[in-house]
Amino acid sequence: MYKYLIRPLLFLLDAETAHHFSFFSIRILSKLGFASIFRSLYLVDDKKLEREVFGIKFKNPVGLAAGFDKDAKLFNEFSDFGFGFVEIGTLTPKGQPGNPKPRLFRLRDDQGIINRMGFNNGGVFDAVERLKKEHRVIVGGNIGKNKITANEDAVKDYLICFDALFEHVDYFVVNVSSPNTPGLRELQDKKPLTELLKQLKRENSKIAKANNVKEKPILLKIAPDLTESQLLDIIDIVANTKIEGIIATNTTINRKGLKSHLTLAEEKGGLSGKPLKNRSTEVIRFLAEKSNKAFPIIGVGGIHSAEDALEKLEAGADLVQLYTGFVYEGPGLLKKINKAILEREQ
Repeated sequence: MYKYLIRPLLFLLDAETAHHFSFFSIRILSKLGFASIFRSLYLVDDKKLEREVFGIKFKNPVGLAAGFDKDAKLFNEFSDFGFGFVEIGTLTPKGQPGNPKPRLFRLRDDQGIINRMGFNNGGVFDAVERLKKEHRVIVGGNIGKNKITANEDAVKDYLICFDALFEHVDYFVVNVSSPNTPGLRELQDKKPLTELLKQLKRENSKIAKANNVKEKPILLKIAPDLTESQLLDIIDIVANTKIEGIIATNTTINRKGLKSHLTLAEEKGGLSGKPLKNRSTEVIRFLAEKSNKAFPIIGVGGIHSAEDALEKLEAGADLVQLYTGFVYEGPGLLKKINKAILEREQ
């Protein structure tokens, strides 16, 4: 139904308008009692799908990647479609409008999306108000810095977001890999990244001790465009800072092999979807093998089928996340992935 009726209607709208319309529709339908229908259609509820990763028990290993529910508006509603966890953000200390529109483009011939959103969000404190309600799903908090914040002051922005979200999310993701905030990827260099993560780990310990609670897992989201030498640095950084894991990968600035019209394919921003599939899997496999599976990995990038998800799990991912595949394939994709995981384990 989604691919033959709903998607064609949504694709008549520009990509960002379609996104907002989808949010509006899900919210209204959920309030009208359709949540139980969504669960009956898409949710695969089976104990065999449960996964315990970095100390958290997930109902199933398929999550919604950051960027979809930036402002924590529908995290509970998305669980009705079968997601085992939802990652909100990227959130920044102050709300910001992001980059000028248009900034979101579908590459239909490639089943990809280019975005240059620029961390548009209402700010971390606005999101916190919505996160205070009861959670029906594991929620991750993806954090970043404001565009106007210089890199030498970036740590302060990450700490503000960390402190604000600590009570309201189950794990954290440090985003230094978006290509849409000028200079952000420079924070992936070994020295500034190590310092940023060490400061967050210290803050984590401080808050946990003060409140007599457990520390929250901290993960790092990395770009797919890193060299092998840089990926080896990432492995060293994880060992040195003792963060809990890696999300591989963010969007790519590579445009090699695209079928879409040159004008569209050359839009600035990060590319996600099928064109990213092989590279993100390569990064997962490299990290898993070279580290001797020393830390958990969440695999994301180009998952458009159950086979794509299984490929990432076999490469070394412990969990997977969807974004562009969810846009192109619809919520039925989650059910297919979870059923395929169950079949593989029989």
